[in-house]
Amino acid sequence: MRNVLALILAGGKGARLSPLTLNRAKPAVPFGGHYRIIDFTLSNCLNSGIRKMAVLTQYKSLSLDRHLRMGWSVVNPELGEFLISVPPQQRVGQDWYRGTADAVFQNLYFVQQENPEHLFVLSGDHIYKMDYAEMLSYHEQNRADVTLATIEVDQPSASRFGIVEMDEDHRVRGFEEKPKEPKSRLQTRPVCHASMGVYLFNVKTMENYLKGDADRPTEHDFGRNILPQMVKDTRVFGYEFMDKNKKTVNYWRDIGTLDAYWEANMDLVSVEPLFNLYDQDWPVRTYHGQYPPAKFVFAQESKGGRMGLALDSIICNGCIISGARVQRSVVSPNVRVEDYSFVEDSVIMENVTIGRHCRIRKAILDKDVHLPEKTEIGYDAESDKKRFLAMESGIVVVTKEMITA
Repeated sequence: MRNVLALILAGGKGARLSPLTLNRAKPAVPFGGHYRIIDFTLSNCLNSGIRKMAVLTQYKSLSLDRHLRMGWSVVNPELGEFLISVPPQQRVGQDWYRGTADAVFQNLYFVQQENPEHLFVLSGDHIYKMDYAEMLSYHEQNRADVTLATIEVDQPSASRFGIVEMDEDHRVRGFEEKPKEPKSRLQTRPVCHASMGVYLFNVKTMENYLKGDADRPTEHDFGRNILPQMVKDTRVFGYEFMDKNKKTVNYWRDIGTLDAYWEANMDLVSVEPLFNLYDQDWPVRTYHGQYPPAKFVFAQESKGGRMGLALDSIICNGCIISGARVQRSVVSPNVRVEDYSFVEDSVIMENVTIGRHCRIRKAILDKDVHLPEKTEIGYDAESDKKRFLAMESGIVVVTKEMITA
């Protein structure tokens, strides 16, 4: 992997995850207790042997930059390794990044200075485990100019993805971004090959297409503009996703909506979660704050139910469950749940306090929310709509601004 550079696209607004993206970029949104979404792509890079990584930031990148600085100083610059954050620099014009392809185009100077033979272009907002070294080997064996990672998706949901058409040798013969009527690849099952947003380019070939696209009136997007043209002109191959998750079903999630975000978190607290966080052979790195161990206090079950208890839940360091009950929930670091409160089916982010006698159900509480005692969320839909963001699915999202307003 010495001749490989990875660019991680992390500048999107993530509007469908609002209000969780009100003050942070989507890749910086907390997930699974003490992780950020971008940790999974970066961990894939490290576990695959990639030691040259650049995160292309843009939208509200303060918390993302801080997280990278505090949690990802793991490479050795003396050996030519780096993990850096690169904001838009207006090197080739006055625009911010106009699309995924333009983000790479605006950083061609940086790529040329590093002079890699191969370039991975990765999304910083997907949850999955993948060995990019295996994809590189496949790319070289096929003498490909471009290789796209693909995963099977059901035909009814295929219109949300870039759809790849391949022949029996896995050479890509067609690529269409979010088609209205995607074609099934099998007669027996309605499935399609979808692009995972994991691209591997030969740098010299890619440069020509990015430069040609820059001056044309396009969306400057890999899926809509660059890849369809390269399929016509060059050797483009599809690489079927080889999951390192050690489960029977391939796991890859774009948690781009609040419903998908909540569901992915709830999977983690199930008895047999689809996504495996506990595999020591494929560790997921992150920043761990200096918090004390989690603590559960009061065991007076016979005296009104004042009992510190958590069931089917993830409880991170620094948490105190004080005479309260937490069930089927993800509780991030430094959270306090006070006496006689009940939290279920919820995602609780860092530095949250939940007062006495609260009832919280199917909620997402953003960082630094402080709920006064006797607060109820998730039990009265009309009341929730007046105070918070209440989804049709029953999920209620609460930010600190909603509490103080």
